[in-house]
Amino acid sequence: MTSTTLTSTGTGVGTKQKIGLAICVLYGLANLPSVLTAPPDGETGPPMAILVVDTVLGAIAIVAAVLAWRGNRVALRIAAGAIILITITGLPAFFVDVPMAIKALVGLSVLLTVVAVVLMFSAPRRAASIDD
Repeated sequence: MTSTTLTSTGTGVGTKQKIGLAICVLYGLANLPSVLTAPPDGETGPPMAILVVDTVLGAIAIVAAVLAWRGNRVALRIAAGAIILITITGLPAFFVDVPMAIKALVGLSVLLTVVAVVLMFSAPRRAASIDD
């Protein structure tokens, strides 16, 4: 008699995913006070609408990441979408005349987002055994 057994280490969240979710939470926390950092009148900066959107998306990313940590796959997608949208709102900095430090921060946020999303969607390892 031949039997084949496939075992899984569980449907929980793996270590790589936890690291990605932790980055997501930190990125969301960093964007929460965006609405409070509006540029003074006469100075250039992001529009107030973008700052409000970033604050709301930061809160969504935090809540969704916490739910994803508990195993909710839909929340994982929502958290990833939220940080991707936050990053997209910063991309115009590459095309306007802003200090190089701002462009470097936006570049860092793009890199951080890519790393977080890749880690968040990394599949947990599965052990497979075949018995004869």
